[in-house]
Amino acid sequence: MNRNNFLIHLALAIVLILIAAFAGQLNRWRKDWKNRVGMFPVAQKKRPATPTDMALAESQISGRPEVLVKFKSGVSLQTIEELTTRFHDRVEDRIENAPGWESIDDLDDAEASRTVAQYLALPEVEYAEPNFEIHIPDSTDTPLLPFPSDPRFEDQWALANSGQRGGTQGADISAMRAWATTTGSDKVVVAVLDSGVDYTHEDLAPNMWKRPTNIAAYHDDELGTIDDEDGFNAIENASDPMDQNGHGTHCAGIIGAEGGNDIGITGVNWKVRIMPLKFMNAGGYGTTKDAVEAINYVINRKKAGVNVRVISASWGSTQKSRALEDVIRKAYENDILFVAAAGNASTNNDRSPHYPSSYNVPNVVSVAALDRNDQLAKFSNYGVKSVAIAAPGKDILSTWLGNQYEEKSGTSMATPVVSGVAALIVAEHPRISVDDLKKRLLAAVDPLPVLQGKVATGGRVNAAKALQ
Repeated sequence: MNRNNFLIHLALAIVLILIAAFAGQLNRWRKDWKNRVGMFPVAQKKRPATPTDMALAESQISGRPEVLVKFKSGVSLQTIEELTTRFHDRVEDRIENAPGWESIDDLDDAEASRTVAQYLALPEVEYAEPNFEIHIPDSTDTPLLPFPSDPRFEDQWALANSGQRGGTQGADISAMRAWATTTGSDKVVVAVLDSGVDYTHEDLAPNMWKRPTNIAAYHDDELGTIDDEDGFNAIENASDPMDQNGHGTHCAGIIGAEGGNDIGITGVNWKVRIMPLKFMNAGGYGTTKDAVEAINYVINRKKAGVNVRVISASWGSTQKSRALEDVIRKAYENDILFVAAAGNASTNNDRSPHYPSSYNVPNVVSVAALDRNDQLAKFSNYGVKSVAIAAPGKDILSTWLGNQYEEKSGTSMATPVVSGVAALIVAEHPRISVDDLKKRLLAAVDPLPVLQGKVATGGRVNAAKALQ
């Protein structure tokens, strides 16, 4: 190779090396540019963000699913995905060490209570609850709880005892924790067997039972047909159960004065249906026959399709009636719980029975009364064999005649507290049997030393535990 050819080849080699080096640097610049600005397909850059895209982006930023849902054993992951997709939700996380639990984000940003109700209605779901906010309290702070807006709620120590008027903080039925699960249901009917109810009372009217239009009026072969639109009056065998005494109205308010309506008080149930049964007159007196007739009416309505699950009976005597016992047993056979007052004579019902609370019938729950310091009220009857459970029954504020509110004391007031808790259980477990309802109710107590040897469960009813 001559000198000229050598120089030409050398020059060509140098040019090729420089071109390769420049190409490599160019590629590095291109990669660096991609990393800095990102590379997107043309179609994706031009596609506008959908509501789902934006909801997903927001939920990923906030990181707060609305609800926790427990699916029943055997429900597949595919089914769960299909259900959440149907509701426009997404599974935000699966709780590996608690099989079946999913944290779910509602992409529509609906109220948590609405989303909870949506999932609870599914047969595949065992339980659902809101994703509650938890915070560190200081020495003067109290937990965030769903206080109702009713202006006199602060006087209802039985539902939330903060120590008001010399009470003991926490000596209550844990109503606010229970309400985090359910505040009741207008599908559940509680019959108040008493002096009737003032069904026009401002705090009761929205929760009063009305005979559904698809159910025929009450008919009795001897009494004839009675238009029981508002309930039943056994004294006159008539349709108007208006209270002229006040006792039945007071009991009804404890069970189900409308909650969160900015009026008066709240009942154990914010929503429920109260069926008024009048068998006691303005003086507070009634007869066994009228009580039997009223219970017979309830059984008839249950058979006709009314979802009456509880009879609340805040009355009694020392006279035993086989007829009354038999009709209460018939109520049991029709899946109706019978909650009865233990009595106010400070006596032991094991030795001196008090009826109907002392009838040995499976659906009977006898109730003693407590004061605001978790002490057995001085007037309350007791009996470790014959009295099942205790509930607040002294200085209880509730509804009264003529849109009024009054405080009353007695096992008469403790009884509707327990009836109200039973109604909450049915609201949460609509298909529960009367046996399981009673079992759950009596298992849900806070043990109290003062009740050991006094009542069978040895405790005060706890609404929150009853819903667990």
